[in-house]
Amino acid sequence: MPTFTSYDGTLLNYRVLDGPGPDLVCLPGGPMQDSAYLGDLGGLAAHRRLILLDPRGTGASAVPADPATYRCDRQVADLEALRRHLALPRMDLLAHSAGANLAALYAARHPEHTGRLALITPSVAAAGITITAEQRLAAARLRRDEPWFPAAFAALERITTGQAGSDDWTAVEPFFHGRWDDSAREFAADSARRKNQEAAAAFGADGAYDPKHLRAALRRSESPVLVLAGELDLQGPLPAMTEYAGLFTHAKLVVHPGAGHFPWRDDPAAFTATVAALPAN
Repeated sequence: MPTFTSYDGTLLNYRVLDGPGPDLVCLPGGPMQDSAYLGDLGGLAAHRRLILLDPRGTGASAVPADPATYRCDRQVADLEALRRHLALPRMDLLAHSAGANLAALYAARHPEHTGRLALITPSVAAAGITITAEQRLAAARLRRDEPWFPAAFAALERITTGQAGSDDWTAVEPFFHGRWDDSAREFAADSARRKNQEAAAAFGADGAYDPKHLRAALRRSESPVLVLAGELDLQGPLPAMTEYAGLFTHAKLVVHPGAGHFPWRDDPAAFTATVAALPAN
């Protein structure tokens, strides 16, 4: 797999899935999970050449000498090093979940090198948007007819009131998937193994985000933006997704019915059609 050297000498890995379209750099969430869980993004490689980055300290990318470089704002320099390595004048970015924080910070710092943004069930932490407990519970109640709902909802209530037990985080996993079946269970277990917990703890550490500055930069941005939300995603409830899309001057919010936090798995055809319709840079 190809590699490049970042600003501090850390060797970073990425995967290439060749497609007919121009490069689309893909950032995983987690935070700090390697890119393998993205797969081929529901077949998106049939439309674009995908560049899937393993963040520092994950997957085949090296562990940095300084753990402080796991912080989200410090990783902007990794993205810029990748852009230069790929020799892209402007870089189209797809980012999932926590990776959207990194994509937004990159767009704010390097608007001249930012093309299109596809932000998939994005985290809104960098923008300072608050997701309330009631918003998450309301999204969860959409699943009330599922057989696993009573136990999962009780666990979610304990989490949102600060009374979570060690098993509650596992109990709410079904809420993240449009279908809680054997495939989803296997995916969830594999994803947990691929996350760098030390790096995840540092990703949003103090100083990582400046919401006021970021919001001002996003309002000035000329980049076309897709914000793709899952109807059932309690990580990104629709009120928060609507507010987030409103921060961008040229944003389109698309809500996929029946989708959770991983919409390319829940409805691959709808996902690829939506993202492929975003014009390439």
